[in-house]
Amino acid sequence: MTTGTGVRVELADEGSASIATGLPVLDHLVRELAQTARLRVVLEVAPQSADEEVTAAGRGFGEALAALLAAPGASGRGWAILPSDEALASAALERAEEPRFVSNVDFSDQRVAGLATDLASRFLHELADAAGLNLHVRLVEGQDPQHVLAAMFKAVGAALGQACRKEQT
Repeated sequence: MTTGTGVRVELADEGSASIATGLPVLDHLVRELAQTARLRVVLEVAPQSADEEVTAAGRGFGEALAALLAAPGASGRGWAILPSDEALASAALERAEEPRFVSNVDFSDQRVAGLATDLASRFLHELADAAGLNLHVRLVEGQDPQHVLAAMFKAVGAALGQACRKEQT
């Protein structure tokens, strides 16, 4: 499924990703999300400022996900709780007419490998808006910002994987 230039998202038995956002940490986080969601993702963003790259990546990925979430039989909702080292995060989501991103994580004053972590939140916000999701992410436990972000993206990925597939009965 192609949405705009440089974005393709498909359901897969095993997740894989070819990501080039211009921000290596974001590339890693989106790969984690894709693997956990069991999605095949290709995402390329033309070089711009970090803010513009994150916004374009989140919006493009969300637009591509919208078609999978709206596909016949897709449950449109999912939830997960996953760790990354000492960090533990949960995510719950469902398709919504009024999309939003809600989180209890605020690392706006910290950086991970040169990436302001509020840019990771902006990515998730753009993804939720473009995909039409009510997305809630909660940090249960964790101190290391890199581990916290990985746990968040893995939990979101697992929840998205459920939402894009048929509900198990």
